[in-house]
Amino acid sequence: MLSVWFRVIRVRFLLASVIAVSVGLSLNWWQNSSLELFESLLTFAGVMALHASVDLLNDFWDFKRGIDTKTTRTKMSGGTGVLPEGLLKPSSVYRAGVAFLIIGTIIGGYFVITDGIIIAIILGFAILSIYFYSTKIVDSGLGEFFVAVKGAMIVIGTFFIQSGQITVESILAGIVVGSLSSLVLFIASFPDHDADKSKGRKTLVIAIGKQKASNLFWVFPLLSYMAIIIGVSANLFPIFSLISLFSIPLMIKSGLGLRKNYDSIDDLVPFMSSTLMFGRLTGVLFVIGFLIKL
Repeated sequence: MLSVWFRVIRVRFLLASVIAVSVGLSLNWWQNSSLELFESLLTFAGVMALHASVDLLNDFWDFKRGIDTKTTRTKMSGGTGVLPEGLLKPSSVYRAGVAFLIIGTIIGGYFVITDGIIIAIILGFAILSIYFYSTKIVDSGLGEFFVAVKGAMIVIGTFFIQSGQITVESILAGIVVGSLSSLVLFIASFPDHDADKSKGRKTLVIAIGKQKASNLFWVFPLLSYMAIIIGVSANLFPIFSLISLFSIPLMIKSGLGLRKNYDSIDDLVPFMSSTLMFGRLTGVLFVIGFLIKL
């Protein structure tokens, strides 16, 4: 039963939030040579709870709307399959999603008390957008934008909790992480195009069509790379941040694979996986760049 819950929570995708918090912590470490351990652990716990909440509620609503019963499920898309297979009750998944949202809200409330209005604004955005993500937000074609903002806010919020500041550096670092997170959602929406469209969902791929969207792939990693290069050029990031560019070959492989196979689910899966790997690798290298001190 535990393995089923890990599956519906999509444990391996939680790494995106781990990386986002790590970027905020490592940026603060590079700038201020300080790390508040209790606040760091609490930030990880709160962000992971909120991430688990959005995944659980997404599975619930996709099942209720009949989307998951029409998709071709892959290891990268089409939902977890837990509800269509009858492994858990929809009500249980919904309650778990709300419970994780409450846990994340309570932890966030602690930081509102200790750190003030900035965290309250970030937390308020998180709560509303998580609860309405799978209905109002995605139906409005704002899914990719939400994920990008969410990733950026995790970095900015983590840095603020540690340093008490919002800086240009934290915003640029947020753009790096947000763009990478949005890219993973973007490419995962290609196989779900038909099912999503039939149920009234409006992703970026649906809005502009698969062929045009396949060319839009490059925008996301280029935003991340540009933010890093600008940060280094302006002495806002350490020179070692440029090790993130080592992921360029993986980006090229993924982008070319998408352009060639955007209309074939089976052929696209390896490139969806390499896109996920690209995002994770770039994020991890970005973190390491802040930790290298000579």
